[in-house]
Order: sequence, then structure tokens, then C-alpha cells
Amino acid sequence: MKKFTAVALLSITLISCKKETKTVSKIDPATGKTITVEVPVTDSTKTAEEVAAVASPAIKDSLGVYTQSFKLEKGKTYPLTTYQKDVQTMTAPDGKTQSGTSETTDEMTFTVNNFENGIYDVSVNLLGKRNSQNANGKAISIDTKLAEPKDDQLKMMWKVNKALVGNQLNLKMDQTGKVLSITGFEPIYKKVSNSVSSVIKDAKQKAAFEKSFKQSFNEKVLKDQFTKNLVLIPAKGVKIGDKWTQTESATPDGKVKLSTNYTLKSVGNGVAVIGVAGGIPAKTDKKTSEGITRSMSSELSQNGTITLDQNTGWIKNQNIAVKTTQSETLSDGKQKQTMKSVSNSSVIVNPNK
Repeated sequence: MKKFTAVALLSITLISCKKETKTVSKIDPATGKTITVEVPVTDSTKTAEEVAAVASPAIKDSLGVYTQSFKLEKGKTYPLTTYQKDVQTMTAPDGKTQSGTSETTDEMTFTVNNFENGIYDVSVNLLGKRNSQNANGKAISIDTKLAEPKDDQLKMMWKVNKALVGNQLNLKMDQTGKVLSITGFEPIYKKVSNSVSSVIKDAKQKAAFEKSFKQSFNEKVLKDQFTKNLVLIPAKGVKIGDKWTQTESATPDGKVKLSTNYTLKSVGNGVAVIGVAGGIPAKTDKKTSEGITRSMSSELSQNGTITLDQNTGWIKNQNIAVKTTQSETLSDGKQKQTMKSVSNSSVIVNPNK
């Protein structure tokens, strides 16, 4: 780990050399005489706390145990773009298949405004949203960077997405990645509400929409999302090869659990690589009513990697493949019919990084 500290210190020295210098006197150890040399002037725009925050790697080890923190620089912007592609194939009882593809992109960045008393003040910039679907030979696309679609059924989503982008939220986060607060929702709620006024005329329907929107876009939801995407290594630290698991509910009633298994695969050359596996174990449910037995089964598996920037702690890239298989069989004891659905998804963070 010493080489990363050396590189970080070297980069600070090189940057300083390009700035103002001053002449000082010192003893030449070779001759014992007093000589004058040019030395860099300390960057007075940075506090000691800011300099210390980026002086050593964010992901570092102590006796082989690696921990994650965040060493972000004031004035810098960090990306968090998420892209998901789903390809679903349905197989009917007669063996015929139909398939469809959907893609979603959410583009945002985090700009560090200040760092004081161990707390980052960050602007979360909502930059763009895109949704597209392709099924049965018909393609539709809703993109905030393009014009409003002409199809009335698509206008609603476009208006909501368009009202979302171009806004900022303010985030307070400590160096461990704990999100302390996220503010700035009310102006966005108002903007979204105004944007759909021309589409939703009924007051009750509009109120129901606003309530639903606030339930899906609020401080708690984004806190959970950012924490899940950014803080990967457990606070106690892990060694190379160590595994840990996070479990969350996959259904509203909490009966089905999604387990994500992580493995710290390597740390070095400025990156930390984490392997991802796990999913939802195969589950079968069978019920009989009026002589008809209905059997349902489902399973989800996932695997991929997450790469973190060792110096900042920020996520560089995530690429996880998720496969979901579901089937339903109806049988009267003499004959049976089976419907099957297979979905292959790619979940990518910062796809071009």
C-alpha cells in the first residue's frame, strides 16, 4: 500500500511545482555551505482538512484488512449513471415464443461543494432519463434529451421525466459514505405536479399521482439507493478472498428474500474489484382447486463485478447479469399446459467508465 501513498504525494508535489515558488536558504549536505533553492508555495486555497482528505487512498489495508472510505475533492464532479437492459422471452403452451426488450438509463453526477468537519456537501445533479421498449416489431422511446413524443400515452412519462431532470438535490455525507441528509425535494415535487396538469385534469387522480410519486422519490428511497450503490465494503473491513452477504426483501410481504454475495477479489493498480453472485433460490408453489393443479416456480441468479476507484472510494463501474426464470403449469391429471418466461438483464453503472 505504500506505493499508492507515494504516488499521491508525488502528484501533489508535481502540481505544486507548476504554481508559485519562493526562494529559501538551506545547508547543502554535500558541501556544508549555505545555498538558495526554489521551493513550491503551499496551495493556500485548500485547508489542512481538505489536503488530508485526499492524501492517502480511500480503500486501504491494515494488516491485510481493507476498509472503504471516501476521499473526494472539492470542486470535482463524480458520475453515477445507471443503465439496465432487459430481454424477456415468453414461451406459450404450444411452444411459440415472443420476446421484448426494454432499456432504462438514469444519468446523474455528484459535485463536491465543500468538505468541512468530516462532512461532504454535495450537489446531486439530475441530468437525463431515457426509457425504450421494443416488442412485436414496435419500438417506442422516451428521452428527456429529445422532443416530447406525439403519442398521448407516452407524453405523461416524458413530462414527468423532463420535470425531474435539470434539478439539484443537496446531499450531506460523511467519509464512511453514510448519507446524513438529502434536501431539495419540494421544488421538484412542485415542478413535476405542474408538468402533468395538462394531462391529469381530475383533482383526485392528480392527488393520487402526486402521492405515488412522492413515495417513490424521497429522501429515504434515495438514501437507500445511494448507500447500496456506493458503500460496498463492510465497515469492519475484509481481506482479499473474504465473502459477505446482503439480504433484502424481494416482495412487499418480505417472504421472498434476495441475497447478494460479495467477494473482494483484488486491490491494486488504483482499483478494488468485487465479485457479485447470489440471487433468489428456486421456489415452487402448488395448489389444487376443482380438479386443476396449478404449479408455479421461480428463480433468480446474478453474477458480475463491481470496480471501485481505490484513491477516491467512488464506483468506477458495475456490470451484473441477472437471470430470472418463471413457469406456470396447469394440469387436470391427463394433460398439462406450461407457460414459461425467461428474463436476462444487464445492470450497469457508469457504462463508459
